Amino acid sequence: MGKKGKREKKGKGAEKTAAKMERKVSRRAKKEEEDLEALIAEFQSLDAKKTQVIETSCPPPSPRLNGSLSAHPEKDELILFGGEYFNGQKTYLYNELYVYNIRKNSWSKVEIPNPPPRRCAHQAAVVPTAGGQLWVFGGEFASPNGEQFYHYKDLWVLHLATKTWEQIKASGGPSGRSGHRMVACKRQLVIFGGFHESARDYIYYNDVYAFNLDSFTWSKLAPSGIGPAPRSGCQMATSPEGSIIIYGGYSKQRIKKDVDKGTLHTDMFLLKTEGAGKEEEKWAWSRLNPSGVKPTPRSGFSVAIGPNNRSLLFGGVHDEEEEESIEGDFFNDIYFYDIGKNRWFPGQLKGPKSEKRKRRRGRQAEAEGAEDEEMEKQHPQGPVEIVKEVVAEDGTVMTIKQVISGPAEEKERSESEEEGEDRALGQQVEPCPRSNAMLAVKHGVLYVYGGMFEVGDRQFTLSDLYSIDLHKMEEWKVLVEMDPKAQEWLEESESDEEDDAVEGAEGGEEEEESSEEESEDEEGEEQHPSVQPDEKHADYLARTEQYWIKLARSNMGPDAKEKKVVKVAHAMAKTFYEDSV
Repeated sequence: MGKKGKREKKGKGAEKTAAKMERKVSRRAKKEEEDLEALIAEFQSLDAKKTQVIETSCPPPSPRLNGSLSAHPEKDELILFGGEYFNGQKTYLYNELYVYNIRKNSWSKVEIPNPPPRRCAHQAAVVPTAGGQLWVFGGEFASPNGEQFYHYKDLWVLHLATKTWEQIKASGGPSGRSGHRMVACKRQLVIFGGFHESARDYIYYNDVYAFNLDSFTWSKLAPSGIGPAPRSGCQMATSPEGSIIIYGGYSKQRIKKDVDKGTLHTDMFLLKTEGAGKEEEKWAWSRLNPSGVKPTPRSGFSVAIGPNNRSLLFGGVHDEEEEESIEGDFFNDIYFYDIGKNRWFPGQLKGPKSEKRKRRRGRQAEAEGAEDEEMEKQHPQGPVEIVKEVVAEDGTVMTIKQVISGPAEEKERSESEEEGEDRALGQQVEPCPRSNAMLAVKHGVLYVYGGMFEVGDRQFTLSDLYSIDLHKMEEWKVLVEMDPKAQEWLEESESDEEDDAVEGAEGGEEEEESSEEESEDEEGEEQHPSVQPDEKHADYLARTEQYWIKLARSNMGPDAKEKKVVKVAHAMAKTFYEDSV
């Protein structure tokens, strides 16, 4: 009896300790949020000084990821808002608004009074009401050292016709979060999932909220059936009938102290209304089992709605956890999901076709199946990739990928010299693999802007812009090339973490420009005649050797001998190094 009493007392003591610790962590998290709220308020006071709309032509925006790119509902324009940039030491957040003119291939910066605070990982949705409206919900703000986070729960609308921002204050909405998804569906904004993270804790969501665009009121939906597990970064799309598709996403859970386990979700769900026409809408979850070729597991992919009732996802990353490090495989592929057929298929490039090839293949056209079926058959043979690297001004390495059509087509084209010329024309440039890029579709054309990828411990944030006609799937077009000089990577420095906190979080474009100039000067000073090219190459190879070995192995196949792989890797690195210098 005495032992049992001791055990009960000990158990209650542990519960009290845990509760005390939870309160302590909660107070600390609240203090962190209050600190960030003060910083955000300071930035908003700076924004409040803007009293008129100013639109100016400008170069392409600086590198960023986790922003939003939206197609104007009435004009041939794309609207870029927010995003983040990390240079190895500081995190920069943006609330700038850029407009890309599709016909002119030009950018303009639009400064509008009282914009939303700086943020990334938010969601934006466009509706055609009153000349077009851009709705923005949630997202996060990070401290310059990237250790504190503030998650927004605010709702904003940009009236595109009048170029005015308006904050919509309505109670009953979702809690603060980022990484959620939002779609416009039958005069409603529907929000699903996301996560909230502090320096010491995190939580993932699978709740569903709807904002009525007519009554300006929030409602929390309570769908029947078994829905998706909590997650962020999933694919969310609507059908013409008003149903909602959820696919994939990412979540993590703590399995023991300071040890987290990440999960890449690959399941798929349908959320639809029941009893249409009734005053109170009832929603229900059901699980989908699509056919076709599904995307490989990944996180950080970007999503958009394409033509012909198809949603699509682009890129992403699959992290492979090793003993003491995480290695990421980045993607630049496209997968389509046909909502009507409940079917996945990969978006393979067909390549531009000459008139002769069109005539030669004309007889086969009638025998060919549907477009998506043809793509599925081609998928296993995939194109052959050629990778070239460019060394940035500060020594960082940028990767550019080219794709040459697969062996079957190569053989077919080699029948004559004229067809050999077609092969040269058939080389396709693709966006380099990346995650967290920004996508938009206008007139059946997909636009991909920015994002990031990693090589070793370095993160490359991109500012390039590509497009591809989703009807033809013939070739990617480079609208804005990536600029190696825009790449900056600083090694971690504890002494610099607290310096210039306000400037760092504000965006710091001027600082970026000056640092680029300084890096150019330093680069010039470091070009000592006594250092021979072979010595430079040895240093270059030492920094990137594992990358080249991995690339060589992927090109040569899993059966290649290690010695041969290393030899090829060294040869590739030397060739591309000499090209870059």
